[in-house]
Amino acid sequence: MSADPRELVIETIGAQGDGVAGSVFAPLTLPGERVVARVAGARAELLEVLDASLDRVLPPCPHFGDCGGCALQHWARGPYLAWKADLIRQALARVRLETEILPPFEAPPGSRRRLALHARRIDGRVRLGLKGRRSWRLAAIDGCRIAEPALISALPALAAIAAPFLAHPKSAPTLHVTTTLTGLDVDITGVERRSGGPSADARLRAAQAAAKADTARVSLAGEVIYQSRAPQVRFGAATVALPPGAFLQAVATAEQAMVDFAVQAAAGARRIADLYCGAGAFTFPLARLAPVIAADVSASAVDALARAVATAPGLKSIAASARDLDRRPLLASDLAGLDVVVVDPPRAGAEVQHREIARSTCDRVIGVSCNPATFARDARILADGGFTLERVLPVDQFLWSPHIELVGLFSR
Repeated sequence: MSADPRELVIETIGAQGDGVAGSVFAPLTLPGERVVARVAGARAELLEVLDASLDRVLPPCPHFGDCGGCALQHWARGPYLAWKADLIRQALARVRLETEILPPFEAPPGSRRRLALHARRIDGRVRLGLKGRRSWRLAAIDGCRIAEPALISALPALAAIAAPFLAHPKSAPTLHVTTTLTGLDVDITGVERRSGGPSADARLRAAQAAAKADTARVSLAGEVIYQSRAPQVRFGAATVALPPGAFLQAVATAEQAMVDFAVQAAAGARRIADLYCGAGAFTFPLARLAPVIAADVSASAVDALARAVATAPGLKSIAASARDLDRRPLLASDLAGLDVVVVDPPRAGAEVQHREIARSTCDRVIGVSCNPATFARDARILADGGFTLERVLPVDQFLWSPHIELVGLFSR
């Protein structure tokens, strides 16, 4: 197809992120619509909807179409959730697996506790926002329908914290902001460092702005530059002080839905492994059932987990270690005596570790994933090792996006 832009009337036939028109990707459309679009190469830019789908609804956010996030706000709840569940079904079908897919968990609007906000100076004023659709342009926001209200009310204070790091023309600060039990935790990346990094004065001014806003902590790519108190979260019965830049599920209720699934699936376990454990989101609830061995590549996360054990008396024993499970997986022999293994890897999955689990004698595996494709690949490994995928819970944690997460139960 020619790369020169042309205005065409096209009919959409499917959905992949936003929509697909034949071999042309057509964002912001829905299956079965007839639209006018400017087509260039394999992409189409929506100009007008001629015949709208019955599933099209009014997007609730005024930034829809400009902001690069929440690209599916225009899709009615029922078909949107069905499509997300079908992404999992299709991924499993590609590796010749079928299972029961439970009704998806839905993260409600206003529940996201973590945002990555980009800071730029526009017309002399520091503005915060998200990436614009199909560009690196800043889509400045004054509200966000998915975020917790505490994040939105903090936007002016966050802009003041970001301002000192905009002095260098090559700095493009991103504020990774998390709400915690003790206040906002802010980790800033994208600050120019090749020329010596931010000055002592810039750090001081950022710390003063953080203190004025009563922020719990501000760090610069993991280096703490201000802290009034440790940012804390609850994992089961434990209170965990998060290390700077620590991974945390974006929505607390989504995390709880996955934990509830895992605890129910692990009922009756005598000994459990929690692999890619992070700071213990699954470890502490599972330790109510049985002793847990936990491992993760992040030494700081494992240290936070270990220190939090003292805050949760009455649990079974927890043994945590820092270990790169991609390079040094727990071997089948290491898993001897374990009857349940929980695996919560990053998007790339855990192919090597799953091969060892398939060779082990454990009875059940609980897989948590943010990527249906790598989950399916690893599920095939377990299936070839004698496991059956009993059921899967889709978790729509990233509301109105093309992403879907899941947790599944395998048994021999």
